[in-house]
Amino acid sequence: MTDAFSTNSELVLQRVLDVTAEKDVHCGNLDEHYQIKATCHFINDHQFKKVALQFPDEVLVDSIAIAAEIEKGTKAKLFILGDTSYGSCCVDEVAAEHVGADCIVHYGRACLSPSRRLPLMYVFERKPVVLETCVSSFRELYPNRQSHVILLYDVNYDHINDDLLALLSSEYPNISASTLHVDGELCYSHGETHGQHNVSSSQCQNGDQVVQQFGRQFVLKSGLTIEDYSVFFIGHEGATMTNFMMTWNRCSFCSFDPVTMTGRTESVSINKALMKRYYAIERAKDASVVGILVGTLGVANYLTIIEQLKETIHRAGKKSYMFAMGKLNVAKLANFLEIDIYVLIACPENSLLDSSEFYKPVVTPFEMEVACNKKREWSGEYVTDFRDLLPGGSKHVALANPDDLEDGDETDVSLITGALRMTRFSSSEPVSSSHDSSLVLRNQALTVANANTAATFLAGRSWQGLEQKLGETPVVKALEGRKGIAIAYEEEPTIDRDH
Repeated sequence: MTDAFSTNSELVLQRVLDVTAEKDVHCGNLDEHYQIKATCHFINDHQFKKVALQFPDEVLVDSIAIAAEIEKGTKAKLFILGDTSYGSCCVDEVAAEHVGADCIVHYGRACLSPSRRLPLMYVFERKPVVLETCVSSFRELYPNRQSHVILLYDVNYDHINDDLLALLSSEYPNISASTLHVDGELCYSHGETHGQHNVSSSQCQNGDQVVQQFGRQFVLKSGLTIEDYSVFFIGHEGATMTNFMMTWNRCSFCSFDPVTMTGRTESVSINKALMKRYYAIERAKDASVVGILVGTLGVANYLTIIEQLKETIHRAGKKSYMFAMGKLNVAKLANFLEIDIYVLIACPENSLLDSSEFYKPVVTPFEMEVACNKKREWSGEYVTDFRDLLPGGSKHVALANPDDLEDGDETDVSLITGALRMTRFSSSEPVSSSHDSSLVLRNQALTVANANTAATFLAGRSWQGLEQKLGETPVVKALEGRKGIAIAYEEEPTIDRDH
């Protein structure tokens, strides 16, 4: 009876599965899906010699076939970038520079964060959409033909934008269709420069407002704000839609999933999600040691936001340490128990990390600024793009003038622990960590004791690998090792369980 509901543990370990890898999923229409001809024109027109092709995991199955087709139409040397340094939606300029590439061709879903180092071409996989079903869902979700609606979509559905608008614009005169718009003169898509694409003057007449954010561009009618619009998103539930919903959290959202061909009104409680983020801000206020996680090396101005965060954290009387560790997981961050909270520098779609499984919370730069910048207050708005927090950004709030600050302590009550929380705001320059180890304290017995704080311990921590012992270990011939698995090696005698 037991065997019917469970499997022998030895059989599970010894089971062998036959896995057949799919090859050339779109072999018959590679050019239609991946714009092979446009990519070859892009490479030949600019005479690139070394080209890095960046693929997400789900497109790697077609990578060899795509590279072979591009080699036929160009003289460039191609390099396939598979396992990206950070999120696959971001351009991996670091890996491209390792191979000395002249440009990058980015495939698949993209966050459209601006890059600055190398020329870039986006190639979005053209995923199919049944337009009739999409239009029917739109009509059901918006029965009022005078509704003000913004059409947003995942980048892989960019090719349906014109056809969808043609079917809906006659019935819905207040539709605002978005187009892809990437900042920078070195960004291309299907052979056209994105940085040179602007909204026509006819679209901006009568004081219409142009909104450019997250690689999208759309027009709001004169006298209306984005809160007066509803958003219809085409794509599956994921980081892109979550980013839109958190940023424009006063708008109602509806979505259409082209895979399941179903439309729905998004019922996710944004207020509940915002309160979770506010809880993270309270944790940041309680923290004394902050870890700055570098989650991108390709998004423009990432170094600037790091320096701004360092100064903001220091002004709040906290210590900060910077970490660069590629893709994050629980095990990596668990090595630094001295850190009270982490702040992640990443693209907007990867910033909203669910840190419920981590030992310490992971917050965004905006949340850290709310916790440490006295002049920034929590409101209903939310900022996921750290570039908006920089000087000149739409959400920038300058720190208080050091001359107007007086060194001192402010006391409030922690909403998490209920204890009094003392925050020290300093107007002085950051103190070098080399002086921390020279501080001493006196205990109740009036004896001198070293101040072995968590930050001091972290600064002195180091790791050392296996000792090489060059010249000390004798050279021996390679020997055949054990075969099998640890539960039952092949050379081990079989145990007679009956005796």
